[in-house]
Amino acid sequence: MTRDLAYPREWGNTVHRLGQRGKYDLHTVHSIVNSTPVLHVSFNAADSAQGPFPATLPMIGQMGSFSHPSSDLDDTLDCYLHGYISSRLMKLARENPAQGLPITIAATKCDGLVLSLTPFSHSYNYRSAVLFGYASAVDDDEEKLWAMRLITNSVLHHRWEHSRVPASAEVSTTTILRVRVASASAKVRDGEPHDEKRDLERPEVTDETWTGVVPMWETFGEPVASGYNRVEETPEHIRSFVDKMNHNNKTYAQSATRDV
Repeated sequence: MTRDLAYPREWGNTVHRLGQRGKYDLHTVHSIVNSTPVLHVSFNAADSAQGPFPATLPMIGQMGSFSHPSSDLDDTLDCYLHGYISSRLMKLARENPAQGLPITIAATKCDGLVLSLTPFSHSYNYRSAVLFGYASAVDDDEEKLWAMRLITNSVLHHRWEHSRVPASAEVSTTTILRVRVASASAKVRDGEPHDEKRDLERPEVTDETWTGVVPMWETFGEPVASGYNRVEETPEHIRSFVDKMNHNNKTYAQSATRDV
C-alpha cells in the first residue's frame, strides 16, 4: 500500500486562481524544490534601513531529513538552506531560536511556451512550489556536515565525494538553516493551449495563427576545464550527471506539451 501524504489546505497555501492546478501532495512539492537550482527566500528584515519592504534572497537549498536520512520525497522533510554566517538572514534566524524565523521559499520551473490564438490566453507550462516555514540555524556539527553534503550533491551528484573535504575554517563561516515547513503547495500547468470556442470557429483566425507549445528546458553544456585543472578526462560522475539531467529535463518538457 502506498502513502499519499499531503500538506493540509489552509488559507495561506490554498491555490485559488485556477485551483485545479493546485497540488498539495508532498512528492510534487518536494520534487519541484529539489529540482530548482536557485530558490527565492523571503523574510521580514526588521531593519529600518530596509524600509517597509520584505527582503528576498536567491539561495541554494534542498529538502531532506537528518533524523531519517533514508526518507524519500513522499515523506515529511525539512528544507535546508546554505548561507554565509554573517548574512542578515542568518543573524535574524539566530535571534529567533525558539520558534525560528518565519520565511517563505519559492521555486519555479518553466517547461514550455504556450501559444494560443490570442495573447490573452498565452501562458507557460510550469511547475511552481511555495513553502511557508520557520528557519533555525543548525548548530550540531554532524547535522551541519550532513546538510552541506546534501546541498553540495544536489548541485552535482556525488560532488562531495569527489572534492576536497571542507576545512574547519570553511565550515565555521558557513551557516545552514533548517526550515521546518508549516504549510506548502504547488501549482502545475502542462498540456496544450486552450482557446475560446468563438475563436476556434473563426477560420480567418485559425488559418493565420500558429498555436501549440514550444518546449523549454534547462540544458547543461559540455564541461570546460579550468586553467589549472590537471585531470585529463572529465570524470564520469560529471558526465553522467550532465547526460542524465539533460535527458530528464528534455523528456519532461516534451511530455508536458500534450493534454493527458
